[in-house]
Amino acid sequence: MITITRLSDKLAFGVRILGVDEAALEDPAVRARLVQAFDEHGLIVFADVEPCNRLQVALSRVFGELKDHPVQAVDLVDPDFMPGAIKITSDPSYADIVEIDGKPYSSWLPWHFDHCYNNELNRAGVLRVVEGTPNGGQTCFMDGIALYDRFPRELLARIEGCSIIYSLDMQPDHIRFGRPDNFRVLQVDPKQGEILEQAKSYPRAIHPAVWTRPGGEKVLHLSPWMAEGIEGQENAAGDALLQEVAGEIIRLCEAGAYVHDWRPTDMLIWDNWRVLHRVTGCTPPHPRSIYRTTIRGDYGLGRFEHDDKGRYKVLERTV
Repeated sequence: MITITRLSDKLAFGVRILGVDEAALEDPAVRARLVQAFDEHGLIVFADVEPCNRLQVALSRVFGELKDHPVQAVDLVDPDFMPGAIKITSDPSYADIVEIDGKPYSSWLPWHFDHCYNNELNRAGVLRVVEGTPNGGQTCFMDGIALYDRFPRELLARIEGCSIIYSLDMQPDHIRFGRPDNFRVLQVDPKQGEILEQAKSYPRAIHPAVWTRPGGEKVLHLSPWMAEGIEGQENAAGDALLQEVAGEIIRLCEAGAYVHDWRPTDMLIWDNWRVLHRVTGCTPPHPRSIYRTTIRGDYGLGRFEHDDKGRYKVLERTV
């Protein structure tokens, strides 16, 4: 038996599911219920599950084929058993550290959707914390359907129909749009240099700011992080518009997000075509480590700039 409840009466998205284990996942009816809940609610917290790689793989495969991560510098968990699964570790001895309003944070990530720098958007990600922190380190999620519904109509009219250009540049000191106030970078992870080297041969990607789901719901799906500009409007006016839109997205996300406090027995999946997420960061010197599996898929609306189609296959790691 599994039970499904809403994460909060105040949220229009997200559910919590209890009772998931490997035996339950063998039941086609259970698998169908999980897929339906994912499609309807966009975010699922699987609570009180066994914290192991085997269950994470089995659970991930309910929602699709596992996909390799397109960034070569990331650390893999176990390529033979968990294809494409990555280990996201933030060790303050070497990882990015930023300062916001005078407070240092490691593990901090701004609002984004995954693989915005790629023409193909993965369907979803499945996370579990392997090493938590005593303070901070929450992961926050915001639904793009709710964003669209709450967005100021005049500003929405100016950005709807536009496409956004993204690059593989992930360095925190290179954030252009939605950069926090009183923000500075104290330390940059050396792996950022490897990512920038890959970015030199990686074409920029383009995705619509708003897209429509098969059911007719409009999704505001714009990642302030890694955004480079509006297609056809890479000028002062276009940058000003994107800055205004990014600021409003962040304001609404902070006001209406689901904030997940991690436990070792949690696993979590979110719809990457619909949901934005960020990490609050934690106070050094505490490290944080997460395992993430990536679910293959594509909504079919992304593309590389100048219709570049050849370089991605060269850059993608073979599993």
